[in-house]
Amino acid sequence: MTEHPIPTAGHEPATGRHPDAHHPGADADDNRRQVLYWRLLARLFDGEEQAALESASLAVVEDIGLPSSLLDPQASVDSVVQRHPQLADEFDGLMTPDPDGDGERDRAAEVRRAALVSKVLLNVFASGSGTVTAGQLTRWQSDAGWLERALGCRPGELRSGRAGASPDLGGLIPAIGPELGAMEADLVKRMHLREVLADPRLAARLTPSMSLIEQLLRDKNNLSDVALANAKSLIRRFVDEVAEVLRTQVEKASVGALDRSIPPKRVFRNLDLDRTIWKNLTNWSPEDERLYVDRLFYRHTARRTTPQRLIVVVDQSGSMLDSMVNCTILASIFAGLPKVDVHLIAYDTRAVDLTPWVHDPFETLLRTNLGGGNDGPVAMAMARPKITEPRNTVMVWISDFYEFNRSQPLFEGIEAVHRSGVKFIPVGSVTSSGRQEVNPWFRERFKALGTPVVSGHISKLVQELKTFLA
Repeated sequence: MTEHPIPTAGHEPATGRHPDAHHPGADADDNRRQVLYWRLLARLFDGEEQAALESASLAVVEDIGLPSSLLDPQASVDSVVQRHPQLADEFDGLMTPDPDGDGERDRAAEVRRAALVSKVLLNVFASGSGTVTAGQLTRWQSDAGWLERALGCRPGELRSGRAGASPDLGGLIPAIGPELGAMEADLVKRMHLREVLADPRLAARLTPSMSLIEQLLRDKNNLSDVALANAKSLIRRFVDEVAEVLRTQVEKASVGALDRSIPPKRVFRNLDLDRTIWKNLTNWSPEDERLYVDRLFYRHTARRTTPQRLIVVVDQSGSMLDSMVNCTILASIFAGLPKVDVHLIAYDTRAVDLTPWVHDPFETLLRTNLGGGNDGPVAMAMARPKITEPRNTVMVWISDFYEFNRSQPLFEGIEAVHRSGVKFIPVGSVTSSGRQEVNPWFRERFKALGTPVVSGHISKLVQELKTFLA
């Protein structure tokens, strides 16, 4: 990098420009901000320390009253906040638009913001190379959590694909989410996971994530004793965390439509006061100024008890790991609802019926074998006998639909199921990043069939299922 004279804090730059008459320090603040961002770019794309940029950045940080540890690449955001707790609130929502902004630029605030943004971005995106320790992975996950908080998400939400897109941030969150997930996956691959799992102290420092769970599921047959026990503990922790999020979404609506053929219970809590008043208005006495009620009306509360059958078929090839985990957990949640009969089938070139374990997603995941190709007709042959009442059945098929063999046989089977009256829902993936790749041949035919592929956002799938089961 060619070095240029860098304006340091407190000095007006020799740019030839006239300072703003109303903001005499505006040019100085602009140059301070540029120094911090030039250092950020240099560190991201080179990694080598640039002496001029480092000294100028240190002068800027000290001049605006921020700790010099913000420039220390070895210091985590956690450690900075522990020593300077007043900064915690500044990191929250740091990279989201200011809803109270009035259009006036606060250049001094922009310099402070640049210093904090640079810290978060460098700690997350300058992840280095070589072997990764459990401590380094934990620190990166923590720093990634601070980045998510800066973007207005909860820690872990963006990486796991459970964060919705913010209208204020446009496409920023959908773009960053998959990149963070890919970086985390790379860090996990660079870690000697088996050795870490064999040490309870190191294993306890791991934070379960989709990338880590993928590695554990792929390597579970090579683990034993302490390492296997620690792996199972991490998987269960992750399952419980995801289940809590999905359960909240599912439980927002009750299952079963009102059955008006059953008379309502004539008890006070079911009294429909508005309807009772409306139906008795003809009994209003102007002289007495009273409404005489000769008939009470009650709300219907009984719901239909016709069992609904939910058949979930999920592709367990390696590229569909996140879908496998999310759908397994989602199936277990729906299986816990009254009058919903859930069946779960996983497939690659073979199909396996996981229904006996559908209530326990942890046990289900331990029985999966990630990898292999796709042979949808094998899974369809296992799923079709489960359809007994087509009108009361929904079949969710999660796959990228890139078939190991010819595509036509699978589509013909799907078309037959759909025409029998089954509600068929094809899903490309079930992460809220929305990133999905679906075989265009299938996508066009699903659209023509009137069953377009559901968006990859998991909340979309939850809504589709609730609509059918309600």
